[in-house]
Amino acid sequence: MIRRAICWLRRDLRLSDQAALYHALKNNDEVHCVFVFDTDILTGLTDTQDRRVEFIWHSLFLLNEALQQQGSSLQVLHGKPHELIPALARELAVQAVYCNRDYEPAAIRRDAAVAEALGQIALHQFKDQVILEQAELLNGSGKPYGVFTPYKNAWLKKADEFYLRVYPVERYFSSLVQNTQGGLPALESLGFMSGKLDLQRMPAGEAGALALLEDFLLRIEDYAEARNYPAIKGVSYLSVHLRFGTISIRKLVAAAAQAEDKTWLSELIWREFYQMLLHHHPQLAGGAAYKAQLNALEFLPDNEKFAAWCEARTGYPLIDAAMRQLNQSGYMHNRLRMVTASFLVKDLQIDWRRGEQYFAERLLDFDLAANNGGWQWSASTGCDAQPWFRIFNPITQSEKFDAAGKFIRRYVPELSACPDKYIHAPWLMPLTEQRRCQCIIGQDYPAALVDHALARVKTLERYSAGVNAGSVGNVFKQENNNG
Repeated sequence: MIRRAICWLRRDLRLSDQAALYHALKNNDEVHCVFVFDTDILTGLTDTQDRRVEFIWHSLFLLNEALQQQGSSLQVLHGKPHELIPALARELAVQAVYCNRDYEPAAIRRDAAVAEALGQIALHQFKDQVILEQAELLNGSGKPYGVFTPYKNAWLKKADEFYLRVYPVERYFSSLVQNTQGGLPALESLGFMSGKLDLQRMPAGEAGALALLEDFLLRIEDYAEARNYPAIKGVSYLSVHLRFGTISIRKLVAAAAQAEDKTWLSELIWREFYQMLLHHHPQLAGGAAYKAQLNALEFLPDNEKFAAWCEARTGYPLIDAAMRQLNQSGYMHNRLRMVTASFLVKDLQIDWRRGEQYFAERLLDFDLAANNGGWQWSASTGCDAQPWFRIFNPITQSEKFDAAGKFIRRYVPELSACPDKYIHAPWLMPLTEQRRCQCIIGQDYPAALVDHALARVKTLERYSAGVNAGSVGNVFKQENNNG
């Protein structure tokens, strides 16, 4: 009897070191590689030029080419997975469907529906997108960690060579079904158009990921310091490739572990920390604060200020430059994600969930666990989050991490002639200087939307009322950090 199987690709768009594909090929005679453009997801996207769909399409195109080199091809479907996967499984007379686990609540429900519809056809799931998953790493009481540093220390102790072993997929390529007739539907047939994704800056597919990794490894020892400055090439730019699995997390962790400086490794562990939290606390996906007492925290329903933040009209140059970077490219530098989030929540007093949703719609590398974790960290509602009484000052952040205003001038050209002295707070510029720079504040560039010092006081009052943290007066004595 010929053993046939489907390998259902999702967040793992590569051939090398891929757990589900390895097991499918090793244990079957014929393996069909399948991807589904899930209409349950696609119909929720409002932009017909969504960069993520375009990135996936180009990555699948390259993946199909790689399969064709092995005499096989990728079968791409468009519709509801719980209908299409079982129907295809029966059409191909397979005995099993293989896939890698996804930890988002909606994905878990999707996979349960697929498993039920498959009936007697087995659905085998494997760990692939993280090093340690689910209950593999618990504290001494058998419960999930609630603080990052103890989690990180335990992770480093446990994640040995066994967990980093590479799956030798190439050994079993002979089990790929020999059929080169597969291929991709046109992007337009899916209801989307190309145009927004810059493939020069963000190359797709496994080859693109490897090229970015090779470049980053030349700079990795400078990462700890360089990552803080948005105007320079200091980060890896691999987050989107991790999101869609065009590169193996095991490969990245192994590379990070070999570096003398372990800062990047720590960031990869933060990613796993947030994945772990989402698994153990699925309510986070529905907008619940990790710190339940802060679910009732009151925010201002100010649509005008929220629109100004979204549209980069806050009058704070670093905030506006960051938001323009996001809106124009689908990418935002990580430090600026923290600063812009803090500004929305603690300067504009707007619900962090609204910002979380905006990032979810715009980020090319959007990942539910990381996005939620980052926003709750900034809003001080999350696990091991920024203390609520620490509030980023957008001016001092700008002065510290974009001192010469290079990043600001790149994205806010209205301020290109503004002297360094005023580039971080242009409303302080004398009118004569504004005229000389041909940038009248309030006309050519917005006046500051709020006064940070006053907003900070209001935020401290609001948070102190929302938490049982003692006297706000004591907080002022203990913590007078505006930075």
